[in-house]
Amino acid sequence: MVQEYVSPVRVHKFPFEMVMAAYERRFPSCPQIPVVIECVVIEDSWSADNSQRDTTRRCQLNVEAPYLLKKMVGVDYVYFIQNNHLDLKNRVLEIEATNETFSSRVSVLEKCKYFVHPENPEWTCFEQSALLDVKNFFGLENTVEKISMKQYAANIAKGKELIESFMKEVHADNIRELRPWTQGDERNNAHLREVVSRGAQPMSPSMATPVRTHSQPDQYTLDSDYIKRNLGELTPMQESRLLQLRKWIADLQKGKVPSDTTLLRFLRARDFNVEKAREMLSQSLLWRKKHQVDRILSEYETPDVVKQYFPGGWHHHDKDDRPLYILRLGQMDVKGLLKSIGEDGLLKLTLHVCEEGLKLLEEATRTCERAIHSWCLLVDLDGLNMRHLWRPGVRALLRIIQIVEANYPETMGRVLIVRAPRVFPILWTIVSTFIDENTRSKFLFYGGKDYLQPGGLLDYIPKDLIPDFLGGPCKSFVHEGGLVPKSLYVAGAFTERDGDPLSEDSVYRCVSLGKGQIHEVIVVNRDPHSVLTWDFDVLRHDISFAVFRTEHEIKPDDEDNSALCVGGGGCEGSVLEQRSWREGEHYTRVEPALHCHDGESIQGSHVMTQCGSYVLQWRCELLDSTHRAAQLVYFHETLDSHQYKGSMSSLQSGTSGFSCLSGKSAASSCPSR
Repeated sequence: MVQEYVSPVRVHKFPFEMVMAAYERRFPSCPQIPVVIECVVIEDSWSADNSQRDTTRRCQLNVEAPYLLKKMVGVDYVYFIQNNHLDLKNRVLEIEATNETFSSRVSVLEKCKYFVHPENPEWTCFEQSALLDVKNFFGLENTVEKISMKQYAANIAKGKELIESFMKEVHADNIRELRPWTQGDERNNAHLREVVSRGAQPMSPSMATPVRTHSQPDQYTLDSDYIKRNLGELTPMQESRLLQLRKWIADLQKGKVPSDTTLLRFLRARDFNVEKAREMLSQSLLWRKKHQVDRILSEYETPDVVKQYFPGGWHHHDKDDRPLYILRLGQMDVKGLLKSIGEDGLLKLTLHVCEEGLKLLEEATRTCERAIHSWCLLVDLDGLNMRHLWRPGVRALLRIIQIVEANYPETMGRVLIVRAPRVFPILWTIVSTFIDENTRSKFLFYGGKDYLQPGGLLDYIPKDLIPDFLGGPCKSFVHEGGLVPKSLYVAGAFTERDGDPLSEDSVYRCVSLGKGQIHEVIVVNRDPHSVLTWDFDVLRHDISFAVFRTEHEIKPDDEDNSALCVGGGGCEGSVLEQRSWREGEHYTRVEPALHCHDGESIQGSHVMTQCGSYVLQWRCELLDSTHRAAQLVYFHETLDSHQYKGSMSSLQSGTSGFSCLSGKSAASSCPSR
C-alpha cells in the first residue's frame, strides 16, 4: 500500500537568497536531526553564468528502528540519494530524494521545493511531499510503514526551526542581505554563488539591497502560521491529511470548497482517516445541498411559538472563549412544540442554531487570534420529569441528534448538565447510545446544587457570566419556556413514525402477572456509583413496585447476563423470600413501595453506591372482576459510573415527581406507545 504525505507550505520570512545561505549550513551533518549521520557530495556543478547549480549527495541515515528489526534485515544504516537543482535566476530550489538501500523492496520518493512567496517577494515558501511504497519486506511491511512515517513526520517538523537556527549563524557572519541573481552583474552573482556554497565572506555594504516590506495576507491558507492561528496545533501528519482531503474535495466540487475548519472537523470525527472523512463529508455536502442548509441563516424566520416558548439561546462564552449556548430543557414543552411546528420545524430550528454557532466560532477565532473550533452547551434540567419522556418526542429528538452528529461533527467542546433530577438517567439511557462516543466523553453532570460547588460551573464559565436563573449575576435573555397553549397546535404538524429505534420489540419486555405473582429482575453490581434505571408502563390492573439490595451476590442462571427474571408463571414468592431472608437483616429496601395504577408510566433511577445484588420487583396483589392477568412492559439498564463525569451525589436523595409546570398537564404526562 502506498502511503502519501503532503506538507502545508511553510513560510520563512526571509528573502530566498538568505534562506539558501542558511539551508546549505545543514550539510554535511546536522546535529538537530541526529538521524542524518552524514551527507557526502558526489557531484556538484555550476553553470557558466552562476545561475544554476546541480548537486548530488549520498546521505547516511541511522533509522530509529528496533534493534531486533535491524539485526533481522542485516543493516544498521540506510542510504539515500539526494538531487538538488538550484535556480538562482528564477529563485527556486528543487530537491528530490530516493532510497538506495532496499530499493527493490521499498520505494521512497521525497520532493521538496523552496520558492518565493507569491504575495511577498521578501519571503520564501517551502513545500514538501513524500511517497512510501513497501512492496515486500520480509513480512514486516506494516511495521516498516509505521516506523518510516513516524520517523519522517518527526524530522519534517524540525524543518522550519532549522532554517531559523541556521539563519542566526548567517547573521552572525555579518551577512544580513543578499541581492538576487542579476543578468550581467558578474561580481554580485559570483559572490552569491560563494555565499550559498558556504565559502563566502560577508558582502560589502555597497552590494546590499534594502529589504522591501510587504504585509502578509490575512488568510494565506498555505502558510503554517495560518494553520496555527486559525486551526490550532496540528501534527505534521494531521496537516498532511487536511491537505489531502482539501485537494480531493476541490477536484470533486469543481467550485466552492468548504473551509479548512470544516474539513478539519470531519477529519477529527474520523480520527484523521482521509477515506472515512471524505465519505462522511461528501454525504454531508449532498445533504446540505438537498436541504439548502446554506440559506438557513439568511432565510430562516423564527416562528412566533418558538420566540415565546423555546427556552434556548446564546449566552456570552465560557472560560476557553467558546460561544456558550443555554438550553433550559427542564422547562421545554417538547410535545407542545412538536404539535405546533412539527418535527421538521424543530429540526430547522436546530440547524439554524448550529449554523449560528459556526458563524460565532469564526468570529471568536478572529477576536481571540487563535483557533476556537467548538462551542459549549449548558443544559439546565430543573423541572425535567416524566412528561419529557413522551416517547414520540424522544423519537424526534433522536432523529435530530443523528442528523446533527452526521453534519456538524466535533463542534461540541463541552456539555454541562446542571440540576439533573432523578428521572434524568432514564433519558440519558435512551439518548446516549445515539451520541458519538467522543462527544459523550465531553459531558459533565451535576445534580441538585452541586454545580455551585468547587469543581462545578465556575471551573468552566467566568463567575460574572453565570446566568441569573442559576444564581449568577449575569442577566440571561434565554426564554423560560412553559407550556405551549393548545390553541397554537397545528393539525397534522406532527405524526408518530414507525420502525424507529425505540421499538418495543427491541428494548421492552412484556410480562403478565396473576394474583399474588411476582416478577423480579436481579442486577449484580460491582461498580460503585453506577446508576440503575427503569422505565415501565402498567397496561392492565394495579401493580406495586419496589427495589431491594443485599450484599450477598445472587448469581444469574446465565453467567453472560447480569440480570435474571424470576417469578410469574408457576414460580412462588420473591427470590429473597425463597432464601428465608429477613428484611433489615439480610437485605434492605432501597426504594419504597410504589403503587402503580392501570395506564401509568413510571421512570426512575437509583445510584448504586454499594456493590451487591439489586432486585427490581413488580407484584400483583389483586385482580379485577374480569380476573384477567395484570400486564406491564418494562425496560431497565445499568449505566457505568464512568459515564457520569462531574457530581451526581444529590441524585441519590432526589425525588421523582411532577414539577409545577408539568402538574398543569398531568393528563399528558404519561408516555404513549
